[in-house]
Amino acid sequence: MTNNTDHPIALYGFLRPRPERADEVRSILSAFVEPTRQEPGNLQYHLHEHEDGRFFLYEVWRSQEDLDRHNATPPLRAFLENLPAFLEGAPEGYFDTMLSPYPEAEPATA
Repeated sequence: MTNNTDHPIALYGFLRPRPERADEVRSILSAFVEPTRQEPGNLQYHLHEHEDGRFFLYEVWRSQEDLDRHNATPPLRAFLENLPAFLEGAPEGYFDTMLSPYPEAEPATA
């Protein structure tokens, strides 16, 4: 799938932590939220905890380049490289080009 600058990239999915590592996974994922929101090209980054214990991530990036830069950050690389130790089974993830227009940020008012 290709992306152009008119259509941001959305990444979303579920992670099911091993029961004995759930608190650790919650802590790691929570620590990613604010730094990720400050990265160039990040439009949205949300973490949810589902009632069955799975974590749901929803991210929107301005471009594939911005997402690639994010995926290369050392803390995220370390987590992803050790993912099988943290999770029960493979992550359920989806990666798509957004077809709906993304609203422009409102200008700041004084």
